[in-house]
Amino acid sequence: MKKITLLFLLLNVSFLFAQKEVTGVVKDNTGAPLPGVNIVEKGTSNGVSTNIDGVYKIKVQEGASLLFSYIGFVKSEKVVNGSKLDVVLSEEGGQALDEIVVTGTRTAPRSNTTSALPIDVISSKDLASTGQATFDKALQYKIPSFNTVQTPVNDATSLLDPYEIRNMGPSRTLILINGKRKNLSSLLYVQTSPGRGETGADISAIPTDAIERVEILRDGASAQYGSDAIAGVMNIILKKSTSGGSATLRTGITTEGDGEMIGVSLNNGSTIGDKGYINYTLDFSKVNQANRPGKVDAQGEANDFLSGSAADVATVNSFLSKYSDARNINGSPETAAAKFLVNGGREMSETSSLYYNAAYVYKKVNSFANYRTPYWKSLTDLPYLKDFFGDGTDASYEGYVPTFEGELNDYNGTLGYKSTVNDWNTDASITVGGNSQTYAVNNSHNPSDIKDANGENVYRENSPISFRPGGTSFNHIVGNIDISKVLSDKISIGFGSEMRTETFEVIAGEQASWDGAGSDSFAGNLPENSGKYNRYNLGGYFDLAYDVTEDFLINGTVRYEDYSDFGGATVWKVSSRYKFAEDKVTLRGSVSTGFRAPTLHQIYTQKSQYSFTPGEGIQISGIINNVSPQARLLNIDPLDAEKSTNITVGIGLKPSRNFNFTADYYNIKVKDRIILGDRTATQFGTVAWFENSFDSRTSGLDVVANYNNIELGEGKLGFNLSGNITFQNERISPLKNDNFSPTLDALMFTSRPETKWILGANYELGKFGFSLNNTYFGKTTFKQDGLSDDLRTEFIPKIITDLGITFSATEKLTFSFNANNILNILPEWEFKAENAAGTTLLSDAAAVKNQYNLITFNGRYDNTTYDGSHFSQLGTMLNLSMNYRF
Repeated sequence: MKKITLLFLLLNVSFLFAQKEVTGVVKDNTGAPLPGVNIVEKGTSNGVSTNIDGVYKIKVQEGASLLFSYIGFVKSEKVVNGSKLDVVLSEEGGQALDEIVVTGTRTAPRSNTTSALPIDVISSKDLASTGQATFDKALQYKIPSFNTVQTPVNDATSLLDPYEIRNMGPSRTLILINGKRKNLSSLLYVQTSPGRGETGADISAIPTDAIERVEILRDGASAQYGSDAIAGVMNIILKKSTSGGSATLRTGITTEGDGEMIGVSLNNGSTIGDKGYINYTLDFSKVNQANRPGKVDAQGEANDFLSGSAADVATVNSFLSKYSDARNINGSPETAAAKFLVNGGREMSETSSLYYNAAYVYKKVNSFANYRTPYWKSLTDLPYLKDFFGDGTDASYEGYVPTFEGELNDYNGTLGYKSTVNDWNTDASITVGGNSQTYAVNNSHNPSDIKDANGENVYRENSPISFRPGGTSFNHIVGNIDISKVLSDKISIGFGSEMRTETFEVIAGEQASWDGAGSDSFAGNLPENSGKYNRYNLGGYFDLAYDVTEDFLINGTVRYEDYSDFGGATVWKVSSRYKFAEDKVTLRGSVSTGFRAPTLHQIYTQKSQYSFTPGEGIQISGIINNVSPQARLLNIDPLDAEKSTNITVGIGLKPSRNFNFTADYYNIKVKDRIILGDRTATQFGTVAWFENSFDSRTSGLDVVANYNNIELGEGKLGFNLSGNITFQNERISPLKNDNFSPTLDALMFTSRPETKWILGANYELGKFGFSLNNTYFGKTTFKQDGLSDDLRTEFIPKIITDLGITFSATEKLTFSFNANNILNILPEWEFKAENAAGTTLLSDAAAVKNQYNLITFNGRYDNTTYDGSHFSQLGTMLNLSMNYRF
């Protein structure tokens, strides 16, 4: 027995010594590196995949053969005859790697040129080239129809900026991770900013270094994926490489000397045994406050907070002479974030495999309310303030600024099983995800005049200065089963089911935060407005793809979903594609219906809030929900699902391997659109509520063109041009109630650029890489609260230029420098007359000044106005990163 054991050990030792490490680069036949290529030692399950630079590393037996494969490329087998093995893969049918997509079909994956739907594919390298600190901001400068901007008034929105595709709001784009639904954020946007009344998934929480590519389906897809997919679907594909990991150090600063950023991330992978793999990412970052206050107008301040007399102006000026910006802080908040993500799998047999991914993100944000100047909160009414925010003397009191501090926890995870039996492909999975946000207000007070049993003030001079106003949380559990089969060379089918349960919670604040007026600047959630709310839904779909000929494809999908709180919805989609001229021209189009279920946030949110009222400063108002007793007394109907009809028609041209062009027209009608209306005076005070209010139509054109691999000197040059043009984005039916002002109409329909274009050039020369991108932000229109009906506010079109330089110092070490907005272009706006009365008003300098004060809070938000702008107000940002590959 001992001899057998010894022999076994010797055999294993000899096996280990017979192994050797092989490295190499895999490229296509144009010389471009290929990330994600599968490499397997023949006859074993030992395998790896290439990293973003096409590099791989694997340990194999002497004389072994390696199999190289990737969808859309001819498989290649190579014998190992040394420690270095570079491989060139030939493409099948002339299609490039980034044309293979898995989004937009429930049957077999197709290339982008053979898909019937418009899909953008953005690689991790594309995202990194923007130099932007977060995933959402990187997309802003890569996808013309995608828009997101830091809001000028932060509080809860500082944790997640609203984003949208095709000006449809954040609620109408479905976010997937590896094809599985990501949880929504628990945040509901209630300020007068783009995205008001909606919520979306927190894509800024996803670490960029964990992403292999992003597939963005620019078409309605409710029939394929369910609720929220009216504007499109964003599918984030995670890295699965088991070799070629890297560590990245990033730092940056604005040219104003603020907004300092530092971050470090690690992405790496490994095989687990001979059948498993894992890829993981760690990301830590810190961004300091960036402040862009305006110069405050004394007369406007005197009018808002005092009686407006000359003596009042003098009082205001005594403060503004020391602090021309009234000590206001607006721009971007201080943010610290820690992100962890893992993606892995294991081959169970030749026909089955297990896969999983999980992510956890923690964010801590510190921002500020509007500064409470000494003439705003006077010592006459609140004499104790000199003790709270001074040394006890009148002269020491110069006002105060409450902080708004938010903590965010976001997690998601999927465990799934895939198998292929008799050519039937089965994918079963369970996904969990959640998001919680809790808040703190410091350097504030509760000014309420409430007495205890002894007649003493509970608050005022006895008020705490730190408050916990509560928060919100949301989580879901999703079960999916998807089955597909290629029945013949012409027909493939897919069908499946999804069950989802969702829970939304409003977390009550501590009593001092909501009692009476509550904590100044951000009142807490009342116990009676707090609680947990749950619902579930069950859906099923059937998908059929029919290749009538090799060139002519027809695809149809039908879906039914049933919700526990408002009933069912049946939707369908038909798409088609026809290729000709040797596949150099593709015509494609689709017609579909869709739906979006009202979120639990919209159904159950009820709260008091502080908000800016033009001419009156900060006032308290409220939101009542649709299932409350107050809603019944006001005859407010329960919310129902939005319903949509989508039409897309497009053309794709690929006259050569290096040039492609697509143009897609879209037309989206949404029926019973859900809005958060204007504040209305009722017997319950000044309140707003959600309702299915009207129908809308959004139409436009998306254009994408690329020309690559142009020989120039010793390097290669590439160009890309992409754009989005909005033809129509407006309400097309009467209002259900007269509670949707021009202010809200503009926030919903014109607060994003009317057109946006991105023109970029990339040049690779030896160890250097250069990129120059110009992003054109078109006209953006607002009708801010308080603005004359005879005027509108238009943001002037601007071009933002970004420069990027990379230097590969060694095979492992790369430096990257990005100068974003290198010309320091800032948002600019101007008043435009709506009619003759508006023209007359604009000729009166005093009247214009008054209008300016109303929409900028007397100049505090001069770059952006109170409602926002079409791009960031921070100006030039300089970023430097160092990447070391293992």
